Amino acid sequence: MNKIIRWGVLGTAKIGREKVIPGLKRSRYCNVVAIASRNPEQAKKTALLLNIEKAYGSYEELLNDTEIDAVYIPLPNHLHIEWAIKSLKAGKHVLCEKPIGLSAAEAVELLKVSQTFPTLKVMEAFMYRFHPQWEKVKALISENTIGDVKTIHSFFSYYNVDPDNIRNKDGVGGGALMDIGCYCISFARFILGFEPNRIMGIMDIDPTMKTDRLTSGILDFSKGITSTFTCSTQLMPYQRVQILGTDGHIEIEIPVNAPIDASTHIWLRTKNNSQEFVIEPVDQYSLQGDYFSETISNNKATRFSLNDTIANMKVIDAIVESARRDSWVKL
Repeated sequence: MNKIIRWGVLGTAKIGREKVIPGLKRSRYCNVVAIASRNPEQAKKTALLLNIEKAYGSYEELLNDTEIDAVYIPLPNHLHIEWAIKSLKAGKHVLCEKPIGLSAAEAVELLKVSQTFPTLKVMEAFMYRFHPQWEKVKALISENTIGDVKTIHSFFSYYNVDPDNIRNKDGVGGGALMDIGCYCISFARFILGFEPNRIMGIMDIDPTMKTDRLTSGILDFSKGITSTFTCSTQLMPYQRVQILGTDGHIEIEIPVNAPIDASTHIWLRTKNNSQEFVIEPVDQYSLQGDYFSETISNNKATRFSLNDTIANMKVIDAIVESARRDSWVKL
């Protein structure tokens, strides 16, 4: 039977404050009981704002709390692996923001450590996979409504030129590819269910901040199947995914940050007709939290293992290497 999982949060990042923690608090099987920050006052302020019982002035204090079952990690990307490993060693299950680390090698390190704690769960927080709109898309494809999927096109952008924003800092996992391009890579792998065999990447680097402000990629899945994407931190905010097959195509209106207070839309166009599917609003962060909590309660393996995480990181690595070499990179 499912039980209420007691959650702690390492860090007071915006994604946690505004999206994930409220989602966990709205869920059925999650209870956020503690939050930690290296700034004690910030921890107390956030705890008061979000009605969280305990506020800790260090991450270590939170991990030493025996009343916490699982931790959510929204720290800057370069700290993900370090604190995921420390959380496992403290006996906590781990839900970690994407991308899981700065490289596939880091993700492999986490996998090796996790294997020494077989009863603990670790999952990368690609919340979009739990939204009903993606379940509908997967169903449409499995029903062969668009025939054989041949190519997937995705685009994701926002505009942020603040040099003090963590997303614009070099060396800590900043830039478009790590922050939002990881979604575009995940989309194709999620839909197709297998891995690309070679990668081409192009990156435009901001001359001042030294992070990629626009990255495009081509994923060759062989057998005439491809995926292309562009992501940017310095373009008009926009996101869209198109999945094209031999008999039709599917378009997803808001593939990543679907709102909790408004419906989303999927458009299916085939050789014979067109359909619009309206997906009622849900909180995908609540769904993600409940799913992860259920795997803990029932001691089940997650559908999205660290092997999947490593595979996504390998593509990210290959995009960077391809852009550096100006050539295809084989996986």
